Amino acid sequence: MDFKGLLAYQKAFSLSMDIFQLSKRFPKEETYSLTDQVRRSSRSVCANIAEAYRKRIYIKNFISKMTDSDAENRETAVWLDFALSCDYLEPQEHAVLYEQTVEIGKLVNYMIQHPEKFGCKEY
Repeated sequence: MDFKGLLAYQKAFSLSMDIFQLSKRFPKEETYSLTDQVRRSSRSVCANIAEAYRKRIYIKNFISKMTDSDAENRETAVWLDFALSCDYLEPQEHAVLYEQTVEIGKLVNYMIQHPEKFGCKEY
């Protein structure tokens, strides 16, 4: 299986694209701060899952990259909180996006706790 078949990747990619679309309406003065940060962190979740999957022959590398993915996911949630507090997102939009970060976090943590189910082998 390719990393694109992983549910965690698919959900993280979808969230990243939702954030991209919604962040287009953030104010211009946020371009190089909040907008860039929330886009970058949400995309990093996907990138780290892809890297982890390619390094899955090495269990410690897999877990390390998945942990990075989890951290980027939490960072994305924080940026979404800022966007809500700055009135760039409606409460309902924030709730939907935030819930997606929670779901992605659960999937990523499952992968961290069960690396053997994703092709990792202890040598």
